[in-house]
Amino acid sequence: SSGINAENGDFQTFQHYFKQINLRMKPILLQAHERSLTKILYNKDGDLLFTASKHNLPNVWWSINGERLGTYNGHNGAIWDMAVTTDSMTLCTASADQSAILWDTETGKIMHQLTAKSPVRSCGFSLTNNILCVTTDKAMNQPCFIKFYDVRDGTQLENSAPFREIEMTDSKVNRMIWGTVEDYIITGHENGELRQYDWKTGEKIKTVHEHEHLIKDLQLSKDRTMLVTASKDTTAKLFDAKDFKELKSFKTDRPVNSAAISPLKHHILLGGGQEAMEVTTSHTKSGKFEARFFHLIFEEEIGRVKGHFGPINTLAFHPSGINAEYYFFFFFFFFFFFFLR
Repeated sequence: SSGINAENGDFQTFQHYFKQINLRMKPILLQAHERSLTKILYNKDGDLLFTASKHNLPNVWWSINGERLGTYNGHNGAIWDMAVTTDSMTLCTASADQSAILWDTETGKIMHQLTAKSPVRSCGFSLTNNILCVTTDKAMNQPCFIKFYDVRDGTQLENSAPFREIEMTDSKVNRMIWGTVEDYIITGHENGELRQYDWKTGEKIKTVHEHEHLIKDLQLSKDRTMLVTASKDTTAKLFDAKDFKELKSFKTDRPVNSAAISPLKHHILLGGGQEAMEVTTSHTKSGKFEARFFHLIFEEEIGRVKGHFGPINTLAFHPSGINAEYYFFFFFFFFFFFFLR
């Protein structure tokens, strides 16, 4: 498909190109959650879309037509994060009810429930699906922990007994993802630090402090060589995922809650905005809720998508970026954001 010649800086075609695609799109609106979204997640193949919110019921949908396939019923609190194995057989959800649940993706049955002494903030499977990492909040007189489970060991899962724990004595982990390879994890902290930890030894490998405020989101590029961060300090930054060298910085005038790297173009998509309780409800421009495109290389804004009535909390691209039509279709119509209740 023909696209924008973004690599040569031809940004003037963006608006015309988007209008052409928009005329051929049929929006799909998915309605199921009663509270603001916290996470949207595609499986590796891109045929399933998982959504979670501050309500206690995560959902799964066919991404091609928006048909809801089911609801995972078992949590008693907000869902903060989700992860799915590469074979799409197992889903993990991290919840404020002080637990992480492993689900059979197809049947919705609970396979294991990992309990903690404080809310579980993030979760993620290693590239081989053998190791599960979860992080817990610093709350209820408990420190923040990073915990590792071998999912092949039923005893660890049944007894909620990780084979390794790393205690955070300083800044809480707000987001966690696995790194370029399976040797380490990447964590984003409430003080703006970005860190690497070796899960085999528990040692901290690397730390950079390029953000001035809470890191809200971490996402890797399709080839896992680049990392984009989203921060409450109104910036998103692009790093080399291995050595944490800062490559690019994308500046906005609002808190950035989520950022994603296009698998098809040299584009970065940012979403955020002021909290709904802090702005007037008289106009959508009040809270600056637009999704914004930046060119990955030139760091210039090249477009906006308007229409949201609350902060954008989570963003995702379809993993394949099949063509231009799919590219715009998937990122635009699967972001649902509601006012905080």
